[in-house]
Amino acid sequence: MNYLHAARAIRHSPVRNWLTAGAAAICLAASGGPANAFRIELKDVAPDRIERQRAEALGQIPLPGTPAIAQFDERLKERGLSIGSAVFIRTFKLESEHEVWLQKGDRFELFAVYPICHWSGTLGPKLTEGDKQTPEGIYTVALRQVHASARHPQALNLGFPNTLDRHLGRTGSYILIHGGCGSVGCFGMTNPVIDEIFKLTQAALREGQDVVHVHSFPFRMTDANLATHSSGKWEKFWQNLSVVYDAFEQTRRVPQLRVCEDGYALVPQSQRTATNARDLPGPLSGQPHDSCTSKERVASHTHD
Repeated sequence: MNYLHAARAIRHSPVRNWLTAGAAAICLAASGGPANAFRIELKDVAPDRIERQRAEALGQIPLPGTPAIAQFDERLKERGLSIGSAVFIRTFKLESEHEVWLQKGDRFELFAVYPICHWSGTLGPKLTEGDKQTPEGIYTVALRQVHASARHPQALNLGFPNTLDRHLGRTGSYILIHGGCGSVGCFGMTNPVIDEIFKLTQAALREGQDVVHVHSFPFRMTDANLATHSSGKWEKFWQNLSVVYDAFEQTRRVPQLRVCEDGYALVPQSQRTATNARDLPGPLSGQPHDSCTSKERVASHTHD
């Protein structure tokens, strides 16, 4: 029985309080993963991913915590926002949360926080093709990356690997934010949620935004979370990502970045080439800059 048939059988079954072990078969069928993948995920971070997959397979969507999708226009109006405004996206793996921000004036305002139905792997960046790991880092989505396919009618291609990933020898391809709840290195958002994200992103790009910036973090980069995860192998990488996180938190403006030999650096105010989020360039073009200093990597973003 394939995933679709299994999901339908369960959805229409009179016995709905099936065991989590039963959910494992469907989750693994969706991802095509090995037999031990389910055991790894149960022991790993965000075990609630399994419960969300179970709920989606049973048709229990929208998931808890999902904004009122049917009231899309009302939610925009309530915040004084409009479709076509510049978009900025942040994802947080540990919390399984996906934020969409819309530009209002010269800063961004939070429009929605969506539960991520499923992401695969564990905390840490994607390293190799086939490792089933969702990436962490700074990505951009141009209009050509907003597309449909037979498997995913609406999806955003993150453009992995970026310049830093390639410089560090990381490999992979076709990493998406898409509908449904299966994931092999992607972010599965459920169909109602991706419909809203797709609509906002496509409208912003068609209205002239050069690229939509997507910042993918392992967790919310608070001092407490960084301290909790300070002994891991990715501590230095996460400290670098926290600079990018803090830059936006302090200003509600998407920071302009460049790539250093081993991380991201904030472009100083005097050297920025964009004054509007619509014109903010993809931050990772070109080659890594050997000249990035440690001060640039940890500098606080200018409050302007």
